[in-house]
Amino acid sequence: MIKLLLFIGKIFLLFLITAILLDGFYSFVYENGRNRGKIDFVYNSKPQNFDVVILGSSRANNHFVAPLFEAKGLKTFNFGMSGSHLFEASLLLKLMISNKFKIKNIIIETDLNLCSEEQADGISSRFLPYIRSSEVVRKHFQGTQDFNYLYYIPFYRYLKFETKIGVREMFFSGINKKTNHLNNLGYSPLLGNQNGNMKSNLKALVPLPRNKYYLEIKRICAKNNIRLIAVMTPMCENLVGIDYFEKVKKTYPEVYNYENVVIENENFSSCGHLNDEGAKKFTKIILKDFFNK
Repeated sequence: MIKLLLFIGKIFLLFLITAILLDGFYSFVYENGRNRGKIDFVYNSKPQNFDVVILGSSRANNHFVAPLFEAKGLKTFNFGMSGSHLFEASLLLKLMISNKFKIKNIIIETDLNLCSEEQADGISSRFLPYIRSSEVVRKHFQGTQDFNYLYYIPFYRYLKFETKIGVREMFFSGINKKTNHLNNLGYSPLLGNQNGNMKSNLKALVPLPRNKYYLEIKRICAKNNIRLIAVMTPMCENLVGIDYFEKVKKTYPEVYNYENVVIENENFSSCGHLNDEGAKKFTKIILKDFFNK
């Protein structure tokens, strides 16, 4: 019986040592790469200066044409990430401030994400390689449902989110294989509308009265003298439940409503996403209204 217990103990110790070594190796690789995506780009960046930083979900990523800002003399990068929520936008901004980014203006797409304080696992998992090396990341995840497992159990986070930060992504990060996420100053253009769904229903959506992460972003901007431009971006003319945007405006009066400045279906790839031509029209309106460009 004692021999069996010793054998089990040795196996457990071997697994623990292996997990610790793998955890350290994976983390080392991620902490030394910066070409794969916007999160590692920010985490591993030296101090930078921006006239305009764009934050939000795909409705930021696909709607704000960063090269048009640059053409007007505004140093800009679109840090919008498809599928992300305000949880991730707030954390990304915290990392920028921690890395001493100097930012004059932040444009944040807030509309649909004001309904939730949940994290988007597919995006938030990409911050997890830094949860032990970065106090900013650790504090942001504290209080989330499985924080203790992610932080204290070696290699657990890499196993749980294997498809996002597992061996394949770690390998590509290690060889600095680039993706298209950093192309076009972060702007991701969409083409056409032949296959897009030109219907959307927002009737069930209600903005939270005090969205924690939006309020965090507001406080960070105020503390660092950053002008925050919070906007609602366009949706197609077939939209049902358009009064949602009125609810947002009533709850957050400072948010600018640009839902209806571009509405024709020909300007959309899907009901909630402008195509490249629509995004250019929208961006020109933003440049004129907020930057006199």
